[in-house]
Amino acid sequence: MDISVEPNGADLQHFIDRLAAVGGGTLLLQAGRHISGPIRLCSGVTLSIEIGATLEFVPDYELYARNSVSVIAEGSNRAYIVAQDAHDVAISGKGKIVASGGAFNTGFDGTVGTYTPSERRPRVIVFEDCSNVRLEGFVIEDSPMWTVHLVRCNAVMINGMKVFNNRQLPNTDGIVIDSCVDVAVSEVVISTADDGICLKTSRSEHGIGHCQNIDVSDCVVESNSCALKIGTESFGDIRDVRFMRSKVRRSNRALGIFSRDGGAIENVVFSDIEIDCHETADGFWGSGEPLTITQLDRRPEVPAGLVSNVRVENVTGRCHGPINLFAERSGGIAGTTLCNVQLTMQEGPLGTAKQYDLRPTNVDLSPPKDAEGRGNAWLRGADGRIIGLVDYPGGMPAVFAHNTADLILDNVEVQRPDPLPPGWNRIALCIED
Repeated sequence: MDISVEPNGADLQHFIDRLAAVGGGTLLLQAGRHISGPIRLCSGVTLSIEIGATLEFVPDYELYARNSVSVIAEGSNRAYIVAQDAHDVAISGKGKIVASGGAFNTGFDGTVGTYTPSERRPRVIVFEDCSNVRLEGFVIEDSPMWTVHLVRCNAVMINGMKVFNNRQLPNTDGIVIDSCVDVAVSEVVISTADDGICLKTSRSEHGIGHCQNIDVSDCVVESNSCALKIGTESFGDIRDVRFMRSKVRRSNRALGIFSRDGGAIENVVFSDIEIDCHETADGFWGSGEPLTITQLDRRPEVPAGLVSNVRVENVTGRCHGPINLFAERSGGIAGTTLCNVQLTMQEGPLGTAKQYDLRPTNVDLSPPKDAEGRGNAWLRGADGRIIGLVDYPGGMPAVFAHNTADLILDNVEVQRPDPLPPGWNRIALCIED
């Protein structure tokens, strides 16, 4: 059954419920402007946003109270579009969702280069405990917070979707794959301030899940945080992940793995990726690194999980920062192989790449009341410096590895300026125990 809706202010949820009552079908939004409040998708229902159609959500956080979800993120517990315990559910079409992110900030903070987010912001799409999910073809613009958040889902296909967010509004991640199994993401284009495509295992009232068998391929990502990322939430195990044949453009960090919360991260491949990494202001985590892997305890009672068997191959491009592998404990990062990596390292305009970044740290869990900044973003210590930023010993190298085990470098070439700029280490490869 199909229902076609003209842009006349119709109650979209009414039509979705009608489709669900007969076992499913497709709700087609015709060309024009559709203004909506909360939407809950049901099993067997496809929301098709046709070419020329715009689905615009009213920017009032309280309006979406009935769209609450189990995973609270950055203080957000609700979303514009929610599906829970649904199967065979989809959003498709060549139209776009306008998410009104500009209504959810309190102004620009020039000291760190970001807008200050409002205390409460809705996510755009959250699917929880769903199977046979399809997101295909449509565009999302101006998300207030995480754009697409998949939680405990399996058999997910995301293809040809585009996300264009404000490049200076934090926490506007493109796609967050959280405790999901069997996910394929392909031909996606993302431009955002925060992480582009991010895998994690958060915890909620439902406990802790795991993330496994995730394929990301043929994507183009621009990010002021980390374009292709695993972590930082890593309560459950994350394994068997492949990022392939993708381009990272005009980004901060390109490839990243961040273990903080006890789950193991293993069997990860980054393959055939072009990167373009630039320094960012201190308000963003990292600064121009092509690859960052960190293992750091966020909670003393939950040691960060081991990061093992990571392979990075056929990676080319340019960067302002070095390859950075940092484990808090000896052997916390083990079995990393870098093969056929060809990079050109250039001096950045800000100088922020001369420090490595260990955020988020345990200080973010309980920020001092008088601390300047925002928890889980940036905090200044008594010395006036951002907590978690550390100077490279002896200056910035090309490759920095601390407490790693069984590191293999095979045909890794990093071209650096000659003569070296001030603050650069004359030793290109810096390995510490």
